[in-house]
Amino acid sequence: MTGGKSRRVFCGGLLQLLVLLLVEFSTGDCQSEDWSAFRGADGQGNAGKVELPLRWGETENIAWKTELPGPGASSPVVHGRHIYVTCYSGFFVPGQPGGTQADLRRHLVCVERISGKVLWQRELEAKLPEEERIRDHGFAASTPACDEAGVVVFFGKTGVIAFDHEGHEKWRADVGSKTHGWGSSASPVLHGKLVLINASVESESLRALDRRTGREVWSVEGIKESWNTPVIAKSANGREELLLAMQGSLRAYHPETGEQYWTCKTDITWYMVPSVVCSGGTVYCLGGRSGVAGLAVKFVRNRREMTGFWELAGPVARIFGWDGCWKLSPRSSCG
Repeated sequence: MTGGKSRRVFCGGLLQLLVLLLVEFSTGDCQSEDWSAFRGADGQGNAGKVELPLRWGETENIAWKTELPGPGASSPVVHGRHIYVTCYSGFFVPGQPGGTQADLRRHLVCVERISGKVLWQRELEAKLPEEERIRDHGFAASTPACDEAGVVVFFGKTGVIAFDHEGHEKWRADVGSKTHGWGSSASPVLHGKLVLINASVESESLRALDRRTGREVWSVEGIKESWNTPVIAKSANGREELLLAMQGSLRAYHPETGEQYWTCKTDITWYMVPSVVCSGGTVYCLGGRSGVAGLAVKFVRNRREMTGFWELAGPVARIFGWDGCWKLSPRSSCG
């Protein structure tokens, strides 16, 4: 390797293995050393300057492999010497007998970043009843979030659970009792003294919990058909806004209080699954099915000047732009 200080990051997926790939980061790229939440600390998937290997195999570009208790669709996260990943076992594990709901277990696994050694793992019983079968991603789809105090996981109706870095449970919070055939997938977001949870599946709500105690600080109701993880972004006037897409609208909230700043009504009436992406002062939002593709809303200082959006029909979710102007539907409105 040349031209920078050597670092390592990981790659994981639906397999029952955690695999660390050898990767090189440029010198001074401090933010790339930790990866603290879904799509990174800013929720935008920005890894900085990094050279990813184009090939890997049993003996090529692999630092280590560690077997996990079961599969999972969540992403691993990194804090210091620790890697955290979730998975599940006991019920509808691919390639294994079906089991019963009583056998379902969720797992939080802490792995040493350098060696791949399992430092500790916690097995959590599911709050029943659960869905009979979640075909595509199983029962561990929400990515953990970590900070100096520890790690927070979200397992749908089983709840939000906080651990310290030694594996001691600090608190757990109930955010609703409902389930859905597509399961839960939104990941926790750590913001200052708060843990932000999109509990649309569990209670059609957005919740803010106290980071230290798990006590509810505020909640917003009426969050329908939303599987995406909240994103914190700055508006044109520098104000932090919590962005969340849901059936029929994209909304912005005050992350500390839950006050609604604005809403952008849409014609997207299906599931809202992908988290929003923010770039160049524009918020991009996609639905979870084909047909109505998505929308883009531009941040401006006066919300009444907010650009609208237009519809784009197609077989897959996609967004098109022209000269920085975004519109999707004359029947939709922002304000």
